Amino acid sequence: MNAASSRWLHDPENAYADWQEREAVGADRRLFSARSIVQHRAMFRRFLRFLIGRGVNLASFDATHVEAFFAESEQRFLPGTTTRLRYLKLLDRLSRQLIADQVRREHPVAELLADAHWPTTEPVPLYMPPDADLRLQQWAQADPGDDAAARRDKAIVAMLLATGVTAIEFRTARTEDLRTDGRPPYLHVGEHGPRPARTVALEAFAIPLLTDWRARRLRDDPPNALLFPGDRGPDVSAAALCRIVRQALLDVGFSAPDMSPRVLRNTWGRRRLLAGDDHQNVSRLMGLTSSRTVVRLQRTIDGGVVDARD
Repeated sequence: MNAASSRWLHDPENAYADWQEREAVGADRRLFSARSIVQHRAMFRRFLRFLIGRGVNLASFDATHVEAFFAESEQRFLPGTTTRLRYLKLLDRLSRQLIADQVRREHPVAELLADAHWPTTEPVPLYMPPDADLRLQQWAQADPGDDAAARRDKAIVAMLLATGVTAIEFRTARTEDLRTDGRPPYLHVGEHGPRPARTVALEAFAIPLLTDWRARRLRDDPPNALLFPGDRGPDVSAAALCRIVRQALLDVGFSAPDMSPRVLRNTWGRRRLLAGDDHQNVSRLMGLTSSRTVVRLQRTIDGGVVDARD
């Protein structure tokens, strides 16, 4: 066993990180962007954890393990996305490198990849139409009868719907990041992976509720504590966040294949476009490195077809 193959088996995360940084290339033979590298490493870690849980490693996993990984994970894949195909592409590159480094002899995903095809058009991004958006804004208002759980759930939905942040940005926000006393009130979103730090002005409907929530958090914990702590852990879990958002959407009569925080993020971006913001500014406020997502949202307004080749 050579040094490279030994490292893949005994230190797989760092072996993958080094290979991804120095050598891994996409279909166009170019090195991946910083953002793609962050995403690929997270995907690899998730797959590696699955293998370890099944008692196999990078030398011994086969196509049945890959299929089992998909069967277990696909309930978490967002509808209409290419997550499964992106995993297959990643495992294809990884398998070819493992063969080159003499870690294994056979390619475990070759047949699965042969049956996979990129869609020629991208799915229309899911969002709330303006009437449903307004109903949710009204739902996220304080009521004298709200208990602690209701206040928290409303504040969670209000923050997501009023800022367009991602779920991970939401979960890592600190109380000091929310400045309801600013002029205008805003949320500071810290740097996360390839996304640069940015400041997002709060939508007016959310300011009273978030002002109250911030005051409550400052009474309980220091300013650098998480803005939304979890009930059973340091932060609100991804599963709990999805449950809260899903229930809020159902409460206002909205139903879609995807009922996750992504719908609120898309709704925020589309609302900004309807208000006249240009693509560059909306992309910047959403922390996007390209305008592709915003162009797709714009086409839901213009009525055009969203083409994956754009």
